[in-house]
Amino acid sequence: MTAREDLVRPLVENLARSARRDAMSRREFIATASTFGASAAAAYGLLGLKAPVHAQSSIPQKGGVVRIGMRVLALTEPRLQDWDQANNVSRQFLEPLVRWELDYSFSGVLLDSWDVSDDAKTYTLHLRTDALWNNGDAFTADDVVFNIERWCDKTVEGNSMASRFAALVDEETQKARAGGIEKIDDHTVRLNLPRPDITLIAAMADHPALLIHPSFQNSIVDTPIGTGPFELVSHEVGVKAVLKRRESGWWGGQTHLDGVEFIDFGTEPMAIVSAFEAGEIHVNDETSGDIIEVLDALGLVRKEKPTAGTIVARMRSDSAPYDNPDVRRAVQMAVDNSVVLELGVNSAGVVAENHHCAPFHPEYADIGAPEYDPVKAREMLIAAGHAETELELISLDGDWRQTTSDAIGAQLRDAGFNIKRTIIPGATFWNDWTKYPFSTTNWGARPLGVQVYGLAYKSGEPWNESGFSDPDFDAKLEQALGIADAEKRRPLMAEMQQILREAGVIIQPFWQSQNLHHVPQLMGYERHQQFEVRLDNVWLEEA
Repeated sequence: MTAREDLVRPLVENLARSARRDAMSRREFIATASTFGASAAAAYGLLGLKAPVHAQSSIPQKGGVVRIGMRVLALTEPRLQDWDQANNVSRQFLEPLVRWELDYSFSGVLLDSWDVSDDAKTYTLHLRTDALWNNGDAFTADDVVFNIERWCDKTVEGNSMASRFAALVDEETQKARAGGIEKIDDHTVRLNLPRPDITLIAAMADHPALLIHPSFQNSIVDTPIGTGPFELVSHEVGVKAVLKRRESGWWGGQTHLDGVEFIDFGTEPMAIVSAFEAGEIHVNDETSGDIIEVLDALGLVRKEKPTAGTIVARMRSDSAPYDNPDVRRAVQMAVDNSVVLELGVNSAGVVAENHHCAPFHPEYADIGAPEYDPVKAREMLIAAGHAETELELISLDGDWRQTTSDAIGAQLRDAGFNIKRTIIPGATFWNDWTKYPFSTTNWGARPLGVQVYGLAYKSGEPWNESGFSDPDFDAKLEQALGIADAEKRRPLMAEMQQILREAGVIIQPFWQSQNLHHVPQLMGYERHQQFEVRLDNVWLEEA
């Protein structure tokens, strides 16, 4: 079991009552109930429903190698890997403690179950007893302690897991606080937090939270020891990653597939079209809006999922001229987000509101649409003394992120701003993605709005690419992290959304509907809301 069915505490029962009277959505309740240790079956049962069961359309067949069209990025170690594509290769042989399911609940992978105290200050993690590393070592509590201690090490540049586990980080040592991570026995670990944090289970399901073996050295390519269903055979950046089925030792048995290949066709969408036409791939990782109809016409299966995935055009508030809040607000005010949605992704999504909290998120507050007034925006820019200042908007090349950035740049130009567009190849762009003064970045979905805010907008965090820093925002965020009930969290979220939007650090134009395509012979493959590639129950049927 991934969360014990007998663990239905008063807190969860109270939340169920709220869901039954429509004070919270079913999705919100399932996610929160599973966070606090209730199984999916128990959570659905409290709503008078049966947990959904994935129906297989045919009997799985053994064998075959699935070929996936996806960027093949450098692999170092998960806590330092910023992008889903890197960790989608890693997750075939490394595993997380918890994963985020398609129904938005959380289930255990290397955890069998977990208990969370009502005040969200004590997490007791019960490990699987049957997991083995692919070198034959048993998976134990020592491995979990090793990984969480590494996650908490804020002295390591680029370690975004330290943001997720901030409640366990000692601000003086910048490492795991003494007594915070406690080994109870060989298969039980307890986390003792000095302050509440409702996001830790969600953090354990995020893509950098894959567990590495204690013998790790420098790169997981050099030491590819994992607990997952596949083994890494080879990895060449920008070309291909090859994995084979793990023949023994995986706690889940054996996968249907013999192996998987991730093949890099760059960022040009038509290259993926050509790859499908030539039979070079079975599935792509993402279909941009401009080729959806083209791939549909090839007789491929399209999988679509509305998500809280997005893109932001962010301005670093510590870089001139964006250190002037009036410049940032003027830039934001000059862009009509509905136009960016139409031009950037062919309207495949919903308009966003420049504060990076989605209607998808349980604590989302409707604070209305942002102001769009290009005439007023130009006047503000003139008053700020930057009427002729060149504003360079940077993006990577080739896909919907470039077209979205082009749409933003065109609107700014139409409003009288002096805009320069710079396009950087993906292999170079990601090296400095947090440092550009004005650039666009895509962000994957996260289960909770407060989780996004802790990663992207809390002062001083590695993924805070806008350099936004506001003590009042940080204080409200810390308070919100201790409130399990989203209804009670929402007033604080409304204040944080307003603070962030008024600071003008981002244009956040839309929430994207994510699509992929695959050949009809590929079975059991789904579009995950966080771009995860899961292959443990996927197979190929004979044509």
